[in-house]
Amino acid sequence: MPKRPLPEPTPETREYWEGTKRGELRIQRCRSCSKAYFYPRPFCPWCASKDVEWFTASGKGKLYSYVISHRPAHGFQDWTPYVIAIVELDEGPRMMTNIIGVEPAPENLPVDMPVEVTFEQQSDDITVPLFRPAGSRA
Repeated sequence: MPKRPLPEPTPETREYWEGTKRGELRIQRCRSCSKAYFYPRPFCPWCASKDVEWFTASGKGKLYSYVISHRPAHGFQDWTPYVIAIVELDEGPRMMTNIIGVEPAPENLPVDMPVEVTFEQQSDDITVPLFRPAGSRA
C-alpha cells in the first residue's frame, strides 16, 4: 500500500501515536464531566476542565458520514478513489479517517454501518488508525 503524508507527533498527541503503534486507539476523557473527546488536547472541550485522562477506546463505532474522493490529494495519488469518512466511536467522539476493506461505492457504505479500527504502520514512529466494516478482514 502506498505511503501517506505523515503527521508529526506533538506533546499533546504523543500518547495517541504511542497507542496506535501498540495497536490501541487511545483517546481522552474528562474526569470532571466524564465526556470522551477527540482530537487530543490538554483540556476538556465540553467544560474546559484540565482534569483529563487517556484511555483505550474499544475501536468500534459506526459510519457517520463520508465522501468518496476521485481527485488525488498530495500524497494520495495512488489511492483514488478512496473514502474519507467521519466515524462515530462507541465512546462518543467522532474522528476523521479512511474506510478500507470495501470497494469505494455508495452501496457499500451505508450510514450507520458498524466499523472497527485497524492499524497500518507507515514508519517507525507513525501507525495510522483506519476503519473497516466490522467483521471484515481488510
